Formats: sequence, structure tokens, C-alpha cells
Amino acid sequence: MGDLPRLTAAETAARLGVKPESLYAYVSRGLLTRERDAAGSSFDPLEVEAFARRRRRSPSAVPGSSAPGTPLMVLDTKLAHIDDDELHYRERSAEQLARDSSFEEVVIWLWDVPSLRIPAPSDLAVARRTIDALGEAAAPLDRLLVAVTALAATDPLRDDPDPSQLVRVGARLVTGLPAALAGTLEPAGVAETLWHALAARDRPGGSRLIDAALVLVIDHDLAVSTLAARVAGSARASGYAVVTAALGAFDAPLHGTASRAAAHLLRAVRDGEAPTTAISRAVRDGGRGIPGFGQPLYAGGDMRAAVLLDMLRQAPDSADVLAAVDAVAAEVGRRAGALPNLDLALAALTLWADMSDDAGAVIFAIGRIAGWISHAVDEYDERPMRLRPRGRYVGPAPE
Repeated sequence: MGDLPRLTAAETAARLGVKPESLYAYVSRGLLTRERDAAGSSFDPLEVEAFARRRRRSPSAVPGSSAPGTPLMVLDTKLAHIDDDELHYRERSAEQLARDSSFEEVVIWLWDVPSLRIPAPSDLAVARRTIDALGEAAAPLDRLLVAVTALAATDPLRDDPDPSQLVRVGARLVTGLPAALAGTLEPAGVAETLWHALAARDRPGGSRLIDAALVLVIDHDLAVSTLAARVAGSARASGYAVVTAALGAFDAPLHGTASRAAAHLLRAVRDGEAPTTAISRAVRDGGRGIPGFGQPLYAGGDMRAAVLLDMLRQAPDSADVLAAVDAVAAEVGRRAGALPNLDLALAALTLWADMSDDAGAVIFAIGRIAGWISHAVDEYDERPMRLRPRGRYVGPAPE
């Protein structure tokens, strides 16, 4: 099998967010072990991950460390909340909604509208031509972003300040974006259309799994993209501008595109690479932890991942993908004490569906649009421009 990929001292310090001196202080205290050779010091990636998780759970355990992710603000939210490791949308279980309802049914309930109105075929044709102009090499989220702009440009009511326009725009986007990606002027359901946009071939139950994934990603506390959506809503941005602002924060490896690295990892293990080797390489190459693992809002593991993976186990021809999931999860659990998160489940879904490694981010983004619009609606009920923090200058003093 050969030597496992190891982290250099610089890579380890960067992963932990500390200076090299602090890293070697951890070594001297016996908190981390290192190997030394002619090339210098190196560290076991999985030991580093386990140490990183201990630091997040108990910052006081490491002298001089501080709690990461201190919130800038706490905002009231009327949409998602987590109780006893279960995600709810308002008073309803997200798991039950994912298992029993379509994405459209859930969005209609959340927005309290009779139906979701689909853009006119002429508008969809403009969005598709805009996507095609990017060429084959364009990333999926780039295609999504220009399609949002195209649907905005063809909407004569885009700047109507009435709050009811937010859900009208949201309906155009959650129905129109999958259609534009698929290149169809007569879209079916959101999940079915999105399946045809992303998957190379049909699979029994495929669109039902997409439906469940779309429901599970609608909202999840105040993620950075959701905060961006609320900030835009605070400035009374249109629904299109709200979603564009949110996509800017979403298109990031620590948020919306995290499933890409998880898909790389699962693909390597499914194709025969040893889990330990694949995990170590993923940690070394990514520098951001183990792809697809860890979610601080749950004590017992990300319920969204558990639900989607359970549904995937019922799908035909999923054994090889789930064997890779189980092998990676067992190794990570043993070595780093982390549990699978939504990104791993999205990666497993896209791998089973023969989609590209970026497809999970597209599913995530389209489902989350429903949440971004819901938060914008709530923000329109608040005082305008309330989410305008003040800066405190900490640079050098004027000469």
C-alpha cells in the first residue's frame, strides 16, 4: 500500500489555525505526535483531525486557544430549529417532510402560496442561451448564477418593492433554474427536471432522492449564505439580488461546495483505494478537515445525512457506494471521532447517480433558495438596514 500521505508542519499549523511555535508546544506537551526525517517534521492527518475536534469541543483544554466561530450577532428566525438532534421547519419534522412530501409541497407550505408559478418558455429560453454562452468548461454554480441573472433580466417586475414579490421571484427561480440547466421549456417537477439536468441516465427512484435532498437542505440555522441573504433583504434587495448575494457566500469550500471534496474521497474508495490512504490524502490536499464529516450543531451526528443515506440504501445498485461510505465512516469514527454530515450524503447521492462531483452543490443551492427567500420575507418585516454593523479600526495610528 505504501506510505500514507502525511501533513508537513506548515500544513498542520494551517489546519489548526495556529503559529508553528504553538504547534511544537502541542508536541512538547504530548498533545500531538510527529515523525522526523531528513525532510523535516510530519504529522498523521487523522490524529490532527481528532485533535482539532477536541479543541473545538473544549477550547480551554488547549492553553491560549479561543472558541472559534464566535457569532457576530444573534438573529431571531422563524424557519429552522434543531431540538434533540432533530431538524424542524417551524413545527414540522424535516425528516418526515423529506420522506413524505415533494419539494414543491414543502415550499408551497412554507411560503403559504397556492402553487409555484413557472417562468414563461421565452424566459427559460433566454436563461438557457445565457448558460450555453459560458461554454462546456463552466462550473455548475457559474451556470446557476448567470441563469439567475437571465431570469431577473426578463422579469419586468423585478424591482417591485412589494414583499409579496419575493415569493413570486422565489417560485421563478426554484422552478426555472432546473429547467434552464436541463434545457427544457416544459419542465416537470423540480426534482425530476433537476435529475435530467444533472444525471447521465435514468435510475429508478432517482428523482425521489433528489426531492428528499432538496427538502433537507432548505434551511439550517444561519449559515453564512443565509446571513448574506438577510443582509441583502435588510437593504430591501429584490429576490434575485437576495439569491445572488447568498450564492456569493455559498460558493465556498467551507460551505456550499464542500460535497465536491467528499465526492472525490468516496470515488477513490469505491474504486479500490484503501480508506485510510484516501482520507489522509483528502485531509492533506484540502487542508480543511475530513471532507464530509463533522457538524457542530448535532451531538449525535447530522440527521440530514442519516436520513438521506438511509433512503439511498433502499435504492437499487447502491451497495458499492454505500460500502465506500461505511468504510470511510468507520475509519474516521475510529481515528477522529467524527460522524458523517450532509456533504457526505450529497456526495454519495451524486456518485450513485453518475453525476459530476459538483452536482451536490447545485442540489444544495436550489433547495436552499427556498430558505433564502423565506429569510428575506422575514427580514422585510424588520427595520430596513438593521444589519449594518459598525467597524472598529485596529490598524496603525496615523502619523
